[in-house]
Amino acid sequence: MPRSGDIGNGLTIARRIAAGRRAMPTAMSKIADVVTEHPTAPVELTITELADRAGTSPATVTRFCRALGFDGYTQFRVGVASEIGRGDAGESWQADIGGEFGAEDEPDKVLQTLVALHVESLESTAARLEMDNVLRVADAITASRHVDIYGVGGSGVIAREFQGRLYRIGVNAHSWSDVHDGLTSAVLQNRDSVAIGISSTGRTDETVQMLSQAGAAGAFTVAITHDAESWLAGLADVSLATAAPTGYLRPDDLSVKHSQLLVLDLLYLLIAQQMFGQASRRLAASAMAVSAHRRPVRTAKNNNPTPLLEEIR
Repeated sequence: MPRSGDIGNGLTIARRIAAGRRAMPTAMSKIADVVTEHPTAPVELTITELADRAGTSPATVTRFCRALGFDGYTQFRVGVASEIGRGDAGESWQADIGGEFGAEDEPDKVLQTLVALHVESLESTAARLEMDNVLRVADAITASRHVDIYGVGGSGVIAREFQGRLYRIGVNAHSWSDVHDGLTSAVLQNRDSVAIGISSTGRTDETVQMLSQAGAAGAFTVAITHDAESWLAGLADVSLATAAPTGYLRPDDLSVKHSQLLVLDLLYLLIAQQMFGQASRRLAASAMAVSAHRRPVRTAKNNNPTPLLEEIR
C-alpha cells in the first residue's frame, strides 16, 4: 500500500483510514479495525500491545502508520492524541512509561525503583517455573538433532542470544525472526528436532505460525510466554512461564526480557551440565579462537595506571 499524501491536508486520521481501507492488506486492516473501534488505543497501548490486540506484528503497525502519512508509531500516537484532546504530556508519560516513575523523580529514586521492578520480575518468573518441565526441555535439546528458536521484535533478540549460547557448546541451533525463513526451516523438522517459540504475550502471530508448523512436522515444541492460556502455549508440548507484564512490566520493557533471559540461562546451564565434556572443550576452543582480538589487561607502573595512549603505542 503506498504511503498516503494526505498528511497535513486537514483530513482526520479516521478519514485517512476510511480512504485507504480498500487498499490495505489483511494484516493492516486488522489494525484499522482496532483503531476504528477504539480510537484511544494508540495513545493507551505500546506498539507491541497494539500489534498483539490486532493479531499482527509491530512491523505491520509501523507500515500502517506510514501508509497514513506518519513517519512511525510515535508520530501516529501524537496525531491521535492531538485529535482526541489527549496531548497532555503527563498522560503521554503515563501511557508510555507508567506510574512507577515520576517526571520529577531524583536519579537515585529512579534507579532504586528500576532495580526493585527488575528483581520482582525475576522472582516472579522463578516462582512460576515448573522445574520438571524445564528439565524435560533441557533433556530434549541435549538429545536433539536440530533446534529452531522463533521470536519477533524484542523476542527475536532474545532468540538470537540463546541460539549463540547453544551453538557455542555444540547444539545445532538456529534462530528465526522472519516468518518466511522460519516457516521454511520449521517444515523440515522431525521427531529429532526441538522448536522453541518466544513471545511474552504468546499471541505474536508469526511466532505462533512458525511453532505450529514445526509441531506439525513432528518437532518437540516449547513456548516461553507469560500467558499459559495463550495461542503459543496452547499449541506447545511444554510451556515455560515468565513474568507477566504489569505496570512498568509491559511486553516490550527490559524487565520482561530479563525474565525471558532467566529461563534461557537456566536451560543453557542445565544443557551444558549434561554435555559437560563436549561443552568444556568447545568453550575453551572458542575462547582461544578470539583471544588474539582482546587487548591485554592494563598494568600499573610505579603505582600509576599505564596511560591508554602509551598502551596503544
